[in-house]
Amino acid sequence: MKRICVFMGSSPGARPVYAEAARDLGRLLVERGLELVYGGSKTGLMGEAADTVLAAGGSVHGVMPRALVNAGIAHEGLTATHVTENMHERKALMSDLSDGFIALPGGIGTLEELFEIFTWSQLGFHGKPLALLNVDGYYDGLTTFLSHAVEERFLKQAHKDALILEKDARTILDAFAVYKPQVEAKWIDRKQA
Repeated sequence: MKRICVFMGSSPGARPVYAEAARDLGRLLVERGLELVYGGSKTGLMGEAADTVLAAGGSVHGVMPRALVNAGIAHEGLTATHVTENMHERKALMSDLSDGFIALPGGIGTLEELFEIFTWSQLGFHGKPLALLNVDGYYDGLTTFLSHAVEERFLKQAHKDALILEKDARTILDAFAVYKPQVEAKWIDRKQA
């Protein structure tokens, strides 16, 4: 593994524990020699993680649509900034640049990114690990919903189990280091699908 994509809020959230988790993850990525791929913003959890990685001497790749760059929210001190024409290209490029995905707390944008990558895994478009960093129970409601989706047969248990859920970033990265896809699928080129 070389790069980890982190989906997270462009807001700091209501409690300091979220920003602390973003900074902790940033330090841990650098400690493990991993680069950060993220949405490119200078604000919220996104800015906290990027600033922490950069301050610790790590590399950060921001991926942002041109419209958001023009709105002035792009982080200007990144190792690399990749500008896309739209959100669809953004997510595809973030996926292509990354070897695994972690979702920190965030809003609907974070969830949308998470679920697209989760869906791509389910469909066999990639075999990369995906995890929720469940900071202070933030994702408890989501995991309850996913269990409900399994019970109602809209989601297979094997697909749900492919989503790693942990409270500790170290545990996630340890799991990533030995990850083997749980979902048996014929790998499909998403660009052709």
